Amino acid sequence: MFNIAIDGPSASGKSTIAKALAKRLGFTHIDTGAMYRAAALICMNEGIDLADESACVSRVSKLNISLKTDGDIYVDSKDVSFDIRNDDVSKGASLISKHAGVRDVLVDLQRKIASKKGFVLDGRDITSVVLPDAEVKIFQTADVRVRAMRRYEEMIKNGIKVTLDEVYDDLVERDTRDTTREVSPLIKVDGALEINTTSFTIDEVVSLVMNYIESRGLND
Repeated sequence: MFNIAIDGPSASGKSTIAKALAKRLGFTHIDTGAMYRAAALICMNEGIDLADESACVSRVSKLNISLKTDGDIYVDSKDVSFDIRNDDVSKGASLISKHAGVRDVLVDLQRKIASKKGFVLDGRDITSVVLPDAEVKIFQTADVRVRAMRRYEEMIKNGIKVTLDEVYDDLVERDTRDTTREVSPLIKVDGALEINTTSFTIDEVVSLVMNYIESRGLND
């Protein structure tokens, strides 16, 4: 058994590919971004200032976060899978993830989950911080306008009222925050397979990764 770590900017299709790979391999997908969204949601609902690292760490350290094999996420036994997918929570997750203390809590949980192998994790710092020893490392990206359209269509499908320009501007802002933050910035690590998904279908990306895995003899 082995682990797959996938990094990349927002809306580059990381979770979609991670889920598809997990299904193909019989692995379990862990959406680390959903964990930060869940943490942000609870803090926001309880009126905690997301700029207050001490308060955020105190609350997040007490959360009981569990990820189900079907992709749903629960916090203290409550299903928050839908609630974490709105734009405000998305922005909140980007803010709360800047705190080293919050990241320490969630990274520790992610490492414990993946320690048994057979997991696919995606996020911003999986290959660089969470699972630097993952057997398969992927850096997934795409043109920002394509990513904006993907995110826009997803939000409209979920009944969230937003304009394409708003989504685009938010992605550009998030890219800047993610790549320039002091704690665990988004980077491509040495040895990671880079895949630009701009013009690829989901099946094509999955095939690329599967071929890469097989070329290394990991799926024999």
